Amino acid sequence: MPSRLHEDLLRLFQNRPALAAELAREALHANLPPFSEARVDSSNLNDIRPAEYRADLVVLLLTDRPIHGIVIEVQLARDEEKEYVWPAYVCNLRNRIRSPVCLLVITVDENVARWARRPIEIGGDSQFKAWVLSPSGVPEIVDEQTAKQDPELAVLSAVAHGRDADTEKAVQIALAAEVALLNLDAERSTLYRDILSEALSEAARRALQSMNPAKYEYRSEFAKRYYGQGLEKGLAEGRAEVILKLLTLRFGELPEGARAAVKAAPVEELDRMSERLLTAGSLEEALVKAI
Repeated sequence: MPSRLHEDLLRLFQNRPALAAELAREALHANLPPFSEARVDSSNLNDIRPAEYRADLVVLLLTDRPIHGIVIEVQLARDEEKEYVWPAYVCNLRNRIRSPVCLLVITVDENVARWARRPIEIGGDSQFKAWVLSPSGVPEIVDEQTAKQDPELAVLSAVAHGRDADTEKAVQIALAAEVALLNLDAERSTLYRDILSEALSEAARRALQSMNPAKYEYRSEFAKRYYGQGLEKGLAEGRAEVILKLLTLRFGELPEGARAAVKAAPVEELDRMSERLLTAGSLEEALVKAI
């Protein structure tokens, strides 16, 4: 079963498909053709055995037609079975779109990256080789302006470098990513904040939570006001809004007391509430300690 990190990384590319091509060009120096659009396509790459031949994500680069395909695989651990299915993904998509196709592996582990870079012997004189983006290949986004122009890349940068031994650098990358989220819609912003929270090492998380906003020179007035509220408050407010939406969808219009209780709950209780939401039979059961 895919892990949360696996799904979080895929969501960045689903939300901005062109990110795959940009990273391939800039980080891996890949030669890709000019395109006018990038879009997510069906990841089912075999009609006969769809369970085995379903890639994580497929992105098509287009002009007036697909001119290049990118199969994206998030790989968090070695899996020797991929030696057989990765070439099949590429060949089947190439047959479908009648254009060149590459496979881009995203990993957060340098050892897995080294394994994924090995050429796969197809037979005869043929070899298959994936493009592999490891943490060291992801740009370190510490500038607020750069982060705001590309929130998905800023979040990916935090995932790649958030557990770096250089805690100060990890915090700077996380701060830049946080600023990038301020102008996003509530759902996307909350999702990305959750990814950021999971991405940081314990040392970086403690440093970020204890940081005095007055000692960090944010470039935008909006960011200064936001961080003046405190990171923990910002996280709680974002999660509370999403939980309120989910509760309303499941149980109908909420009593004002229930809404107030959710908004007042700390981050830890909101996390537990989101878990209870999956199985709760009533609003009261979902809230439990909040009311």
